[in-house]
Amino acid sequence: MLEEERKYEVDPEFHLPSLTDALPKGGKVVPLPAKTLRATYYDTDTARLARAGISIRYRSGEKGKPPWTVKLPTSGAAESRDEITRDGSRTMPEDLVALLTAYHRGAPLVPAVTIRTQRRAYELRDRDGEVLAEVADDTVSVLDGDEVTGAFREVEVERKAGRTKLLDKVEAILVGAGATRGAFLPKHARAMGERAAAPPDLVPPGTLPRDSPTAGDVVVVALRKHIEKIFQSDPYLRLRSPMPDGDTPVHQMRVGCRRLRSDLRTFKPLLDPQWVDNLRAGASWLAEALGTARDAEVLRERLQRTAGIDPVAPLDPAAVARFDADLAARHEDALQTLENVINSERYATLLDVLVQAAREPQLGPTAEERADVALTRMVAKPWRQLSTTGRGRVGAGDLDVLGLDDDWHSVRIRAKRARYAVESVAKLVGGPAAALGESLTEVQELLGEHQDAAIAADTWLAIARSDVDDHALAVAAGRLVERERTAVRRARERFPAAWAAANTPEHTEWLRS
Repeated sequence: MLEEERKYEVDPEFHLPSLTDALPKGGKVVPLPAKTLRATYYDTDTARLARAGISIRYRSGEKGKPPWTVKLPTSGAAESRDEITRDGSRTMPEDLVALLTAYHRGAPLVPAVTIRTQRRAYELRDRDGEVLAEVADDTVSVLDGDEVTGAFREVEVERKAGRTKLLDKVEAILVGAGATRGAFLPKHARAMGERAAAPPDLVPPGTLPRDSPTAGDVVVVALRKHIEKIFQSDPYLRLRSPMPDGDTPVHQMRVGCRRLRSDLRTFKPLLDPQWVDNLRAGASWLAEALGTARDAEVLRERLQRTAGIDPVAPLDPAAVARFDADLAARHEDALQTLENVINSERYATLLDVLVQAAREPQLGPTAEERADVALTRMVAKPWRQLSTTGRGRVGAGDLDVLGLDDDWHSVRIRAKRARYAVESVAKLVGGPAAALGESLTEVQELLGEHQDAAIAADTWLAIARSDVDDHALAVAAGRLVERERTAVRRARERFPAAWAAANTPEHTEWLRS
């Protein structure tokens, strides 16, 4: 469950003002019963979780709510967090501990801080009684046993059914009354002080220096971004739950692995070769483990789309259900295999390697060159490999509309590699690179549709052949295959125009400079 809230620092004498003026016409402020909450937060002895913006706590004093809560930061606003709850005793639920594996990386979780919160809360409702937001006036005591070792007061405003504009109005009233909105800092992190304020183990991507970034600067930001994506996907993969943006964690983690592997290959001349080879091997191993599960995801989604593409001529629903049951079994098997992978010693070692890679990327001497000069030269290579024919490969412009599926798939792989390389320098190079990146995205998506349709056609045939006595299945497979091969043909017919739009002097001249 996503939680979006804002925090405000207030002094002990702060008087919560009337918030009625923030409400729509007919709305009202409804006070809730006062409550005292006691929460113990768990962390490693070096506060790995708190430093990463993550928490796991046991809280009492709130009837009707599970006592165990994990909060994960999202990739959006700092005030937005994903909340996972569990019932249970004071013993930490094993699944929640496992959920945070990527961040504690096997270090024991022990009590880190206990806080007592005296809360006076108010619901902001519209005229129909719907809760738009909840305002909590919290007086917080930091405890060591029964001894109070610190105290502070803050006001939280959590968005419910209301819009962000409502939070803005509430903020204006609170600030006008003397509240201060500072950096978003969870209660436990504030209570832990310097331990929680230290930099996270996983170094975030950061931003490029404004003046004359080096080639190494650009590459390091890119590599850290891909590593971060792998880590962010891990808890949701264990939950088998969509990411906050709705995408699947299998897809997001695989994208992170593939982009990491691609950038390491493209920019290898700037990096220590042995370091690159070791890191690429780990990323490739994980990407391969994710591949089977991702293929099943794509095929299940495609089955429903292809089967329903012509409502005037529907397929036999029972036959479609049998196809889906086969894919569902494949998906489950793949996810179970993947669970074994992410609970393995090799994966645990890979997490440590990735943390170290983000912290201390192994740059070579050429990484000190000017980014615009060095990186343009390196990005030009995957572009040439995509656009030209030679050395046993077919260039994108020479694809034959009647050619082999494998030729089109080969170009797709090279298009993805070129796109990733171009996107990594787009902010540095500016307009032409950004335009080329956008055009290559369209090229890659078209080639992806081609590949998905070709693979799906083969899959429908294979499933039908596994039960030759099922006539309805065979008929449905034939119709599905016909529709998929039509999609293949259409992708091939549309491709020349998409490629021509990408391969223009305006988009590519910078690669020849």
